[in-house]
Amino acid sequence: METRTVPPDSPAAPAVTASYRWRWVALLVVLCAEIMDLLDALVTTIAGPTIAGDLGGGDTLIQWLSAGYTLAMATGLLIGGRLGDMFGRKRMFLIGMAGFSFFSLLCAMAGDPTTLITARVLQGLLGATLLPQGLGIINEVFAPEERAKAFGAFGPVMGLGAVGGPILAGWLTDADILGLSWRAIFAINIPIGVLALLGAVRFLPKNRPDRGLGVDLLGTGLAAAGMFLLVYPLVQGRELDWPLWCFAMIAGSLVAFVLFAYVERSRDRSGRSTLVVPSLFTKRAFTGGLVTGLAFFSALMGTSLILTLYVQAGLGYTPVQAGLTSVPQAVGMILGFGIGQALTARIGRSTMHLGFLIVIAGLALFAGTIGWSGDAINALRLAPSLAVIGIGMGMAMTPFFDIVLSGVDDHESGSASGSMTAVQQIGAALGVAVLGTVFFGHVDGGTGSRTEIFGSATQVTTWVGIGAVVIAFALTFLLPKHTREDVAAQS
Repeated sequence: METRTVPPDSPAAPAVTASYRWRWVALLVVLCAEIMDLLDALVTTIAGPTIAGDLGGGDTLIQWLSAGYTLAMATGLLIGGRLGDMFGRKRMFLIGMAGFSFFSLLCAMAGDPTTLITARVLQGLLGATLLPQGLGIINEVFAPEERAKAFGAFGPVMGLGAVGGPILAGWLTDADILGLSWRAIFAINIPIGVLALLGAVRFLPKNRPDRGLGVDLLGTGLAAAGMFLLVYPLVQGRELDWPLWCFAMIAGSLVAFVLFAYVERSRDRSGRSTLVVPSLFTKRAFTGGLVTGLAFFSALMGTSLILTLYVQAGLGYTPVQAGLTSVPQAVGMILGFGIGQALTARIGRSTMHLGFLIVIAGLALFAGTIGWSGDAINALRLAPSLAVIGIGMGMAMTPFFDIVLSGVDDHESGSASGSMTAVQQIGAALGVAVLGTVFFGHVDGGTGSRTEIFGSATQVTTWVGIGAVVIAFALTFLLPKHTREDVAAQS
């Protein structure tokens, strides 16, 4: 299950006016974009097996439906906010919304795996152009005293999307409206996108572009190359029996990231714009947060994919049944956010520690439930472990951005926030690639009944996910103990 975390420090911008007449309508338009992105990140996890059964492409297609979207999103987020500063947030919002809607239509019309994956990648890129503009627009149209209330609207909306998204995806796929089947999960974006475009044209304000800003195209290209060279062989390698070029690509990804660091440092020394402020990598809080987020979000997205594959392919559930099975985890996550908010002000970083430990316990209970239940396994038996996982995830994620950003300087916070949001997407792509590969590898080599084969593969993969969470837990000790606000309040 994907979650969208709003960075605490969105791009700075001169406010239009606190009394901007249509600011609450503008917020609704921005929330439409967030909902579209959240749903599109969730729906293919539920509908993936049905899509693969219709178009072919098998296990690899299921992995790329999620990994391609999140990988493109991560790359685009590196420069999405800067494009809004350079060319105007309203203009880039309109371009992003129009493009996202168009490529949603292309997804719905796809007749083969290649077309669908290509459209998903382009969806992710346009989504990365779209989403950062909304945060900047909210900063512009709301006065400081109203911004907390405006950003507070994201929580309930995202929570509702997290609960309703999988159910909606399953229902649309099963209902076969107008004979569309899985295509309806993409087609539904079209009317939403048209309404959001009309609302954006009428109600979003224009900001003054800063054409003097630059875009680090070389850095962007190296970062994108590094991510692609890492994820592609992890997804394709198992199917091709791990040829030598897979390992060469992984080694090439390390070279690309080293070159990226060199280019960023060189540009910073010469006074040119950079994707990431190089001084961030000297901060323990940032580097620790980077690796912590990578490990945790990999486990989060990877295990969510495995759950869906297990209940559909292993237990024979329909897409809507699979969506309903994931509801306890989504509800648990919402409860976890509430618990996390109450605890963070008191115990700071320890809230993350508790959250990670609860996730580990929930995943262990999930794997154990599958083993103990045998053929009697069902959604009701899985519900307690999924609820525990969700509560832990919500608690761990609540203070994550605030804690990480409290360890960086004010002038670095924008770059750090954008980088951490991109890492959330990279982690999701990496989790789908790694855990999906482990899962399908065990399915291919399994023996016994279908339920036994998929149950065993799910157990093994879940323990890999537990390992990732354990790594994330250990790395949290590199982070500051409290947020800046908490330190100021205590002093």
